[in-house]
Amino acid sequence: MNEIEIFKKMNEIVETPQFSIIFSEDSEQSRKITEHKEWLGRIRHERPSTEVPYKVGIYIRYFNQTKYEDYLSYHKKQFTDTVNLCPNWTLVDFYIDEGSGTPNMESSPEWTRLLNDCFDGKVDLIITQKVSNVSKRIYEITLCARLLAAQNHPIGIYFISEDVFTLASYYREDLRDTYFLPSPDWKTLPDDEYKARDLLHD
Repeated sequence: MNEIEIFKKMNEIVETPQFSIIFSEDSEQSRKITEHKEWLGRIRHERPSTEVPYKVGIYIRYFNQTKYEDYLSYHKKQFTDTVNLCPNWTLVDFYIDEGSGTPNMESSPEWTRLLNDCFDGKVDLIITQKVSNVSKRIYEITLCARLLAAQNHPIGIYFISEDVFTLASYYREDLRDTYFLPSPDWKTLPDDEYKARDLLHD
């Protein structure tokens, strides 16, 4: 099975059922979503190379809203079978947060564990079904992708549904830019932040 067939199989993985937000056809939100989907269709897609020996962490946002018994096990098996098609990849672990709502990173303990494993060098490729599994806040996703890409050994995230790989060549230079990270001369504010900023509150 070649690389294209592997990623087609990955895109066939059944998504964790979730309630969709319904927008009217003429809403501003609907227009933006349509434009974004068109943009995703136009860009040149790159995917994680099956030739690179990645250590893979699979992140799942699980909400059992199906008629199938033991759906999570079936979902995990699909991921396992697909990763097994890539002999250079090693499946490190599954990281599963439960919940039906669109998540925030601070309320996702397994996502936190996954990030810790990334920074400890245990994982260098995250695969998850879609962006909204990780966070509803785009800036959180962007910051996280930048922090991971800026590591000495860059770490990527592959979002299956959007077919977006954060270490693709057209993202890489931007993601590795560290201008937004704290510089060594920055000082943390004390616990009583308002005293330190009293001039701003006069």
